Amino acid sequence: MQMREVSKGVQYITRSRLGLSTLRFPQLAAASLLSHLHPLNSTKMAFQGRWETETQEGYDEFCKLLGIPDDIIEKGRNYKLITEVTQDGDDFTWTQIYPANAKVTNKFTVGKECDMETIGGKKFKATVHMEAGKLSATFPNYHHTSEISGGKLVELSKAGSVVLKRTSKKI
Repeated sequence: MQMREVSKGVQYITRSRLGLSTLRFPQLAAASLLSHLHPLNSTKMAFQGRWETETQEGYDEFCKLLGIPDDIIEKGRNYKLITEVTQDGDDFTWTQIYPANAKVTNKFTVGKECDMETIGGKKFKATVHMEAGKLSATFPNYHHTSEISGGKLVELSKAGSVVLKRTSKKI
């Protein structure tokens, strides 16, 4: 799919099995057209890739609330967590690689109950939902959301009023 502004509006070009289709929207700016389109397939695959933590906010308070020992909190504070995501439509494999190469991999399909595991090895059932480009799931002690914003993976984990915000860059 390709969109370009032309002298008198917007030209929107799509490719299908039948060839190219061109739609013209006279007197319509590109930004206006984009605001009316449904999310494109490329945004559905936005999570795909390998991500490295850039910043964390609320890390200590969140970890303490979950009962993580101080020595583990200290080791993880400045660690650049690696998150690997493979995505095939609504099917995801989400792996997080922690210090000392500890890793947790969860496989899920959006909207379907699945078996998941925490970094501590606790197994539970959850359903991951997607709404407005955000993935969300309820873990045993907190609610977690993930979204792509400004080309970054932004994850929020909320337990009561305590929030851990982790922002990662694509590597």
